[in-house]
Amino acid sequence: MTEIDWNRARAFLATAEAGSLSAAARKLGLTQPTLSRQVAALEAELAVLLFERIGKKLVLTEAGDSLLQHARAMGEAALAMSFAASGRAEAIEGRVTISATDGNAAYVLPEIVARIRREAPQVTLVIIASNSLSDLQRREADIAIRHVRPEGDNLIGRLVRESTAHFYAASSWLARNGHPKSPADVAPHDFIGYEQSERFAELMRGIGTRATVDGFRLVSESSAVVWEMVKRGLGVGLMSREIALRTEGVVELFPDLEPPRFPVWLVTHRELRTSRRIRLVYEILAEELGRV
Repeated sequence: MTEIDWNRARAFLATAEAGSLSAAARKLGLTQPTLSRQVAALEAELAVLLFERIGKKLVLTEAGDSLLQHARAMGEAALAMSFAASGRAEAIEGRVTISATDGNAAYVLPEIVARIRREAPQVTLVIIASNSLSDLQRREADIAIRHVRPEGDNLIGRLVRESTAHFYAASSWLARNGHPKSPADVAPHDFIGYEQSERFAELMRGIGTRATVDGFRLVSESSAVVWEMVKRGLGVGLMSREIALRTEGVVELFPDLEPPRFPVWLVTHRELRTSRRIRLVYEILAEELGRV
């Protein structure tokens, strides 16, 4: 019976999931020729063709498709072993990866990171600033700050607080346009929108504006970009209160308006909570985020 080399199986799994050698190589931190050689070696080892090229795409053969579930099982077993080893690490040193939205990563986390650095100077913190949910079960991050309840049997989460979002403008914008009494007094093109424009427009219409998707003249998927534009007086933006309170030169426009509310969850993998370094970072994050 042929013993499968895990590195080759991992190369096959990454290529099948990414759909191309280049994307899989980036994911694994390998060069494309190295990855290609590993896949070819696995094909030779198993005496089967795993992929066929159709145009510019790699497509699984029937044999490759049937073997994919076994490669995934190997991947899950390797991850479980990694989690178990990380969870039993006693030293307060090593890497801890924190995933957060770009706004929280840029404006809220630095203060908290300063405390972690004081209390655990040997820990290396890796901050992932992304508005996509990191897959903790696939070890894309050790800890995530999310606005949705965690799902998955192996994840544990703590609801640290509820946050609110409000409308703000820079003093320079107010000097040019005056202080509006309600959102309806702001021209639709003066609102800075988010990439999910229809959803944002629906929210805006719900508070009495005439907003349409085509009405926004500035749009970004990044809350940090939106906030920087607000700070520079380019328009009116919606931002969480904890970020606005850390910013000079911006004014809340409609304090009597009922604000949108959203939860702040702190999530990690169950196995990782037994790691001293991850547990320490998790508890500091929970304490400081609850205090924000």
